Order: sequence, then structure tokens, then C-alpha cells
Amino acid sequence: MRIAYVITRSDDLGGAQIHVRDLASAFRESGHDVVVLAGGGGVLARQLTERGVEIVDLRHMARPLRPVRDLRALRELTGQLRRVRPDIISTHSSKAGILGRIAGRRLGIPTLTTAHGWLFDLPRTRGRDWAVWSIEKSMAPLARRIVTVCESDRELAIASGLSNPDRFVTIHNAMPDIGADLHADPAVDPPRLLMVARFAPQKDHETLFRALATLVDLDWTVDLVGSGPLEEALRSMAMSMGLSDRVRFLGMREDVPELMAGSQLYLLISHWEGFPRSILEALRAGLPVVATDVGGVREAVIDGDTGFLIPEDGDALLADRLRLLLEDPALRAAMGRAARARYEAHFTFDRLVRESLALYESVLSGNLSE
Repeated sequence: MRIAYVITRSDDLGGAQIHVRDLASAFRESGHDVVVLAGGGGVLARQLTERGVEIVDLRHMARPLRPVRDLRALRELTGQLRRVRPDIISTHSSKAGILGRIAGRRLGIPTLTTAHGWLFDLPRTRGRDWAVWSIEKSMAPLARRIVTVCESDRELAIASGLSNPDRFVTIHNAMPDIGADLHADPAVDPPRLLMVARFAPQKDHETLFRALATLVDLDWTVDLVGSGPLEEALRSMAMSMGLSDRVRFLGMREDVPELMAGSQLYLLISHWEGFPRSILEALRAGLPVVATDVGGVREAVIDGDTGFLIPEDGDALLADRLRLLLEDPALRAAMGRAARARYEAHFTFDRLVRESLALYESVLSGNLSE
């Protein structure tokens, strides 16, 4: 099978880029002919090249809405797909999802699109909800199937009337496995907490800090991995709350698996999420997870079993759940074992590849009802 993956940019490495990188690499290793088309060059392009995956640089593909440049990008993409002649096209990210579906329809090539979250539902886009939804609705018929990475996103799309329910299919995100040397030991004392998240409005470090400020009678530290526009404000907040000797700002890191292996508890306190990859990484490492119950988080974290779910802005409950875990190494260890078991049962990369291949084959065989 010749598979073409289309993604808007390859000059960063967010969740969609990692998804495409790992899927493209896996299908190439299993004998399929794979090409990735993206704008920007950069880190994703380099990593794909290192893995032997063909990468085509789209000079006009960019994230901002620019009608003239977007028309050029569509012509360029259509021309490259005509040259590549894939059996199936899989598009990822918003701009690539739109242009890739149009190009696929023009060329008569079966096209899928994967939604890595819905822009029309994000709090920061409330003013553009209707316009973004309208674009997605108009594009929906151009995809043979719309893949969502969690059931929460599928249910949201159906409830919003985006398209016929039969057009959507959920294939949960997944992570390649790691060696036993990168498994965590949650029972270690004093516990180290870890949160990997941008310092941006989506994440809720403020609620985390308020909860932690009530736990200074216990022995713990927390590592924050990330960067973003709110970093300086959060540094000041940690200092004003007397947490500066407990909270470490580590910046952007490329050794997150190693950091997880050295931690005892993973946190993701947010205002909104899709289906966070960092939680899957934590389950894989055998870490209990405490996270805000938003988006598809509850599809990964089982409250009271693999960790705890907290309502948005739930400072008091967050503090209570953290105290339970900080004071009880045996509870952390039990939840860590349950977390690793959940990863092995539901979120292995082999499962993602297997379900993706089955969908591709169904599309190509014509066994899908429209």
C-alpha cells in the first residue's frame, strides 16, 4: 500500500507531528510505501529522513489563513500527490486537513482526516466557533472517514451536527513502548511530582500552585517542563506563595521519558484538553496520574484506580488527593501498577497501527457505508 500523510508543518514536534512520524515509520518498517508531505522542513522532516521515510517539502503550506498563498499551497499539494500517486491520503492538522481533502477529491484518491482536537470547541476560539465549525462541516463530506483520537472528540462532533455519525471513527492515540529501565518507582520517598505542559492559558498551573501551597508540611518537589508566555508570571506566583524552593522550572526538555522514570507522580492540571499524549507517557512509565477531568482525559485515567480525576478549578479536592498520594507510598505503587497495566491493555502502539491499517484496508476495499 502506498500511503501519503499530509500535515501542515514539519518545523515543530507537537502531538500531531509525533503521531504522523510514528505511524509513517511503523508502516514503512512493515513494508508499506510511505511519503509525508508538509511545509516547513525542520525537526519532523529531519526525524523522518533519519527513519528512512520520504518527506516532500510544501513551500506554500502555512498555518495562517492567507487565501492567495493557500491557493498556491493547494495547487502545489495537488501536483505533488499526482506525482506520488498514493493509494490513500491521511491528513492531519487543520490546514492540511482542508487542503488535503480538496486535493484528494480532485484526484479521486480516497482520503481520511484525523482530528487532533476540534478548534471550534476551544475556549480561546469562542468568537470564531461558528466560522470554524462551518468550515469543518463543509469539508466533512470530502473525507471517507474522520478519525478522532478519543471518544470525547467523536461525541462532540456528532452532538454539534458536524456530519453523519457513521462518518466518524475513534482510534485512540498510543505510544511506542519503552524499556524496563524507564519504568518509574512510585514508592520512592520523598516523592517527586512532574507536569509537562506549556505555560499558556490552556494549562492551569495556578490551581496546582494553590493546592500545593496547602501541602508544605509534607516533603515533596515538583518539576515543571515547558515554556510559554505565562512562565514569568508563574515564577513570580510560586515565589509569592513560598513555593520557590519546591518548584523547579526545567524549560523545554528532550528527556521526558527519563524525567518520568525518576518521578513518583504525574500531574496534568488544565482548563481544556483533547486526549493528552503526556498522560499516555505517564501510564507507560507506571506513574499514577492526577489530572483535570476535561476532554478525553477520563478515557485514559480511571479515577481511584490509575490515579485521580479532579474537576476544573477544584483546588480543595486536588489538595486532598495529592495529600493521599504523598503520604502513602503503597497507594502510589498500586496505582502505578494499574497505570502500566492500562497502558499495556489499551494504548500500545501496535494496537494503533493495527486499527489504522484495518481502516485503510476497509476504505480501499470499499467496505465502508457512506
